[in-house]
Amino acid sequence: MNKTEMAAKLAKKAEITQAKAAEIIDIIFSSEPGNGIIAVELDAGRKVAISGFGGFETRRRKARTGRNPQTGAPIQIAATTYAAFKPAKGLKDRVAQ
Repeated sequence: MNKTEMAAKLAKKAEITQAKAAEIIDIIFSSEPGNGIIAVELDAGRKVAISGFGGFETRRRKARTGRNPQTGAPIQIAATTYAAFKPAKGLKDRVAQ
């Protein structure tokens, strides 16, 4: 499902226009700087938990030494911060059925 399809389903269920539904999806999920409720919270280092669905958080990966696969030479891989999602039990159970 893409954003347009999601907006169409949201518009039908909530009895709103498809344009308004797309705007709501953007407000929640946008990754543009300063926009998107989830992204802004993750930028601030806070977690976003949606009961019964799951949670979004940021995680840190330490700097480490890796190997260039072509030459086998050691290379330094920089530390990174990345977004992670952990599904709630309800979502895990539903998908597992």
